[in-house]
Amino acid sequence: MTSRTGAPRIDLHTHSTASDGTLTPVELVRAAGTAGLDVLAITDHDTTAGWAAAVGALPPGLRLIRGAELSCRWSGTEPAVPLHLLAYLFDPDHPELVAELARVRAAREDRGERIVALLRADGIDVSWPEILAGADGGTVGRPHIAQALIRAGLVDSTREAFGSDWLGERYRLPKDDIDVFQAVRLVRSAGGVPVFAHPRATRRGRVVPDELIAELAAAGLAGLEADHEDHSPAERAHVRALAADLGLLVTGSSDFHGTHKTVQLGAFTTGVEAYERIVAEGVTEVASG
Repeated sequence: MTSRTGAPRIDLHTHSTASDGTLTPVELVRAAGTAGLDVLAITDHDTTAGWAAAVGALPPGLRLIRGAELSCRWSGTEPAVPLHLLAYLFDPDHPELVAELARVRAAREDRGERIVALLRADGIDVSWPEILAGADGGTVGRPHIAQALIRAGLVDSTREAFGSDWLGERYRLPKDDIDVFQAVRLVRSAGGVPVFAHPRATRRGRVVPDELIAELAAAGLAGLEADHEDHSPAERAHVRALAADLGLLVTGSSDFHGTHKTVQLGAFTTGVEAYERIVAEGVTEVASG
């Protein structure tokens, strides 16, 4: 592919207000254009709701990979390990996948309401209706609750809200995620390309063993996200070596959430070869501005 500025800049993991980002899909693609990106993937949590608006607002020269980040779990240990699967260029009307994403969004909302109930029981004045309104119809996540804690003057930042005294531990509740093997199967059956998001990010908590990733590769996993702000240099090297051993593609991405995080669009990027493999394997087309 050709670039407007030399080597193509490809960011394959970003979020809008359709889930827990702070920019609308329209604002997100415009910001990507301003940042000099050539390719952007919109990968909101468990939803494709932002796709249409993003496609309609694409600035000239920007290509859009339509995707989603699926909330998954691995039950090979107790308690189960939560993990995220990036799904690219799948059929958004695939009935089984649509139904499963709707179920997970409902589980997210139920968990959010239960977390707020725990906060209120401890005398913390946060409002579930206000948090729902702040999500504006998007997939509700813990960052929306974090914003409520910031507005209440209890924490200064999303990072602090996700710390051990708050949402990172004290008020951490599980949700009913998709079994990761089922998720890989669903993405493939919908014609999509599944990539494991930040698989070695130990700063986020527990990670799955390499043996599981090998089993997922045999089940249809296409790639691993190596370059990510939550991976140390050693973890990035580990992911790249594992991908090479398993014949998986490697991506790099910002995991941009707007003001919920400090990382900027294009902070980490994907190489052209991996991008072209994703495009070749996906069932839907890349949108162009």
